[in-house]
Amino acid sequence: MAELAELEDPKIRAVNEKHGDDHGVNLSKLRALAKRLKTQQELASRLWATNDTAARLLAMLICRPKAFKRDEVDVMVREARTPKVHDWLVNYVVKKSPHSEELRLAWSADPDPVVASAGWALTTERVTKKPEGLDLAGLLDVIEAQMKGAPDRPQWAMNHCLAQIGIDHAEHRARAIDIGERLEVLKDYPTSPGCTSPFAPIWINEMVRRQHDETAAPSGSRR
Repeated sequence: MAELAELEDPKIRAVNEKHGDDHGVNLSKLRALAKRLKTQQELASRLWATNDTAARLLAMLICRPKAFKRDEVDVMVREARTPKVHDWLVNYVVKKSPHSEELRLAWSADPDPVVASAGWALTTERVTKKPEGLDLAGLLDVIEAQMKGAPDRPQWAMNHCLAQIGIDHAEHRARAIDIGERLEVLKDYPTSPGCTSPFAPIWINEMVRRQHDETAAPSGSRR
């Protein structure tokens, strides 16, 4: 904890606080510390228990994701209130957990919007990597009915799921684009130059275009 305190940078904290994160540690330096510590599950649990954001981020870099019990993961997601901790927890721990599918089903309809957003993030992972058994048309039905009025965190996660269905599954692409166009969620979201808009129709079309360009590149390079 003393070493983490030494890494604190007020300028980084000021930037992070604008995004709802309460830490001021350079993440590259945090990763370097984690690399030195290597995997230490007991230390990771103790760091998480401090309730300190920087300590929790470090915990997720040195833990063994598969070592956490199902109920432990559930409690951790409910405790993770800052965006960066929540994001790392879902991506670095929950997605690697043997309990991820059970938690995905439990969380997706949870009344806590932060927990629900974790459920939708896991669904998006399955849409891309393991769509077998998913009712994609049914997911689009839910997104169409609920996304417009959803709180910010699950709305963002549902929008990501909508975009990935359109990107990865051509048979559902037209409907995914249509839903995005009608609901207009994140249509006016400010996007930095060179970045893709999170507005689903633009996101889908851009990623499909890139995939097409990558597929066509080898034949084009031979001419």
